[in-house]
Amino acid sequence: MNRYICIHGHFYQPPRENPWLNEVELQESASPYHDWNERITDECYARNSASRILGEKGKIEDIINNYARISFNFGPTLLEWMQKKEPDTYKAILEADAESRERFSGHGSALAQVYNHIIMPLANERDKQTQVVWGIYDFVLRFGRKPEGMWLAETAADTPTLEVLAEHGIKFTILSPYQAKRYRRIGDKDWHNAAGANIDPRLPYLCRLPSGNEIVLFFYDAPVSQGIAFERLLNRGEDLANRLVGALDNRREEPQLMHIATDGETYGHHHRFGEMALSFALEHIEKEKLAKITVYGEYLEKFPPEYEAEIIEQTSWSCAHGVERWQSNCGCNTGGNNGWDQEWRGPLRNAFDWLRDELTPLYEQEIKKLGAAPWATRNKYIQVIMDRSEQNVEAFIQRNTTRELSKKEQVRFLKLLEMQYHTLLMYTSCGWFFDEVTGIETVQDIFYAARAIQLAQEVFEQDYEKEFIQMLRQAKSNHTDMGNAAEAYLKTVKPTIIDLLRVGAHYAVSSLFAEHKNEVELYSYQATSLEYDQIEAGRQKLAVGRANIRSMVTWEEEVITFGVLHLGDHQLYGGVREFMSLDDYAKLTTELRLAFGRGNVSEVIMLLDKHFQSHNYSFWHLFKDDQKNILDQVLKNSMENVENNFQQLYDNNYPLISAIKTLGMKLPTPLQTTVEYILNTKLQHAFESEDPSTQEIKRLLEEAKRMEVNLNFTAIEFAVSHRLSQLMKHLLEHPSNLRSMQQLIILLEVLEHSKLDADYWQAQNIAFRMQQTIYNKYLQHSERGDKEAAQWIAKFNVLCSNLNLKTKHGIHSSSHIQATNIA
Repeated sequence: MNRYICIHGHFYQPPRENPWLNEVELQESASPYHDWNERITDECYARNSASRILGEKGKIEDIINNYARISFNFGPTLLEWMQKKEPDTYKAILEADAESRERFSGHGSALAQVYNHIIMPLANERDKQTQVVWGIYDFVLRFGRKPEGMWLAETAADTPTLEVLAEHGIKFTILSPYQAKRYRRIGDKDWHNAAGANIDPRLPYLCRLPSGNEIVLFFYDAPVSQGIAFERLLNRGEDLANRLVGALDNRREEPQLMHIATDGETYGHHHRFGEMALSFALEHIEKEKLAKITVYGEYLEKFPPEYEAEIIEQTSWSCAHGVERWQSNCGCNTGGNNGWDQEWRGPLRNAFDWLRDELTPLYEQEIKKLGAAPWATRNKYIQVIMDRSEQNVEAFIQRNTTRELSKKEQVRFLKLLEMQYHTLLMYTSCGWFFDEVTGIETVQDIFYAARAIQLAQEVFEQDYEKEFIQMLRQAKSNHTDMGNAAEAYLKTVKPTIIDLLRVGAHYAVSSLFAEHKNEVELYSYQATSLEYDQIEAGRQKLAVGRANIRSMVTWEEEVITFGVLHLGDHQLYGGVREFMSLDDYAKLTTELRLAFGRGNVSEVIMLLDKHFQSHNYSFWHLFKDDQKNILDQVLKNSMENVENNFQQLYDNNYPLISAIKTLGMKLPTPLQTTVEYILNTKLQHAFESEDPSTQEIKRLLEEAKRMEVNLNFTAIEFAVSHRLSQLMKHLLEHPSNLRSMQQLIILLEVLEHSKLDADYWQAQNIAFRMQQTIYNKYLQHSERGDKEAAQWIAKFNVLCSNLNLKTKHGIHSSSHIQATNIA
């Protein structure tokens, strides 16, 4: 068969980590999830690792790993987060690439990506090199092989960028057909104009570069790619399959490749159940032998290019004006904001370029003094970014310096490289893609710039912040109350900047809300207690101590002294300073203990002011997640009191409430609020219970229906999904526990007759795994006359049916999805 189809998914989210903590902090807009990475993983990345194939009556017949059948790339910074926070999905992605190599003649599905999604044509030569080197290193370490292809951010390309790819052994990249300039058959003399996408996307094209190197270009099918995003092709898998196959030329006898490129988030996040449409289309095409599913590497090996092409310089797939979207007010935007402009894009890039160029000569000069080659060492720094263990970092320093460095010099060395790391992160393309300079993506890039500035000030003892802020004033906001990017910096970024004293303050305050430990990891810092004393009087607590605070990134450390007063709830007051003498520390401790012992809060606060002067901290200086944790602790007792009060009101007035509802009358607002609060809260608690009572849940749902309660669907359904997953995990670990199985069966039957639309995805995955493994063992025993095994089979089939899984004897063992991927 000479008809081939390849679907490429570009799976990417901008890095969202706090640059000082190297952790993604709470993002309320992603609720009920912790952050957007977590939410999109659940809606898209995980779903594609275990996508459903539906059969008769909508029952799930099979679960497949889409990544093993499509071409895909993941942003390295996204995979870094996923490895730590979503290891099951991360593992499934790596396993899919391994499986795809068996499916596609030794060629894997995964492609590499330039490291943090910068617009390559707008980068200088050194940054181009580092982006490609880091992207390749990240890929090799994760997937265990060299990448054949590399995805360019926004497919933004120019000849120097292609040169760098080819120089580092990249065989091909994917571009929009609108980026093609001209083409011809290899060996022909005359060129054909390709402007306006006038090029056949079903062929690979050789691109000869000025250096003598070559790279292959695949120009994707634009109409079909756009149709997936905007024409609802993912509403039905058959529609998608027909559109893909319909783009093949039935008159052509020579090999042809119909291929598309889309944002991976399209399959599940932007289009719910889009991953299932994708699975169905792939299955349908192969089953009906309409074409052969392939990936670029396999196709290229089988059918080397017979044509060559040249590109239009400085172009991309998402800007009609080339790459202007990332440096000017070209008119490209996300839409929906009439009257807005993006004049801020140019000043923002100018500010970043100024900062990068100011720091470059100083970086070169200082790192050479430490015996290191500036740019070769930066290119290798990805080895540290991916493994910050002390042993690895020590070895890296030794390999890349010509002499032994003192501890102070090691700190300087690491700060210089971290500074360079953040000057690269600040160019992440999302900072310019959207419409507003004070938007979350743009401010994230400014965070990285702020971290680079802080490190530069510490190393070079020069103030870069003042000039940088002045340049940001030229980047005008579309929100009149925000003013410009400088005001966003001062309001949002500057208060977030962290130094060792602030980490010490966080350690001191958080020690009041947790069991004291001698060593504590605080994100990318480590606190080691040297002395600690805590005394309590009623709701009030006082903690005084000394600790060593160390950055696990730059190895900078400092001994701090602290004193913190907790007045109850979230009311905190304290101070932190560089270590004072032991005599002064003893005096501080004595004075504070005496004042606190007398119950003189005012005197304690005055003493904290006296000893810590301007270095005072409160609840508002804590890191965001820990602020929430403390508020949750404080709120727990308060909400229990609120709930008790509502419950009493509900119980005392229940006969009246019931009579009013029986007569069909409208409840007075206070009583309606009481009913809705109590029933929603009780339902939430019922599903959050480790051993939920199906009888109580059924009663509460019936009561909510009778009382016409507006259920808090988002929170309750989230709790239901989590509880079902936990119950299924318990069943997987204890499959012979028929009581647990029966509990699940009844709970699912209760839910089926409610208005709740919970997500059974994880529970279905586990049940499917049990079908593939444990089921067969019980089936064999059942066929030998084992009555208990027969009872297990019967109950398990009911459970699977309730989870919408197809049930049958002799479940086949599918190779589509590894068992470890769905636990």
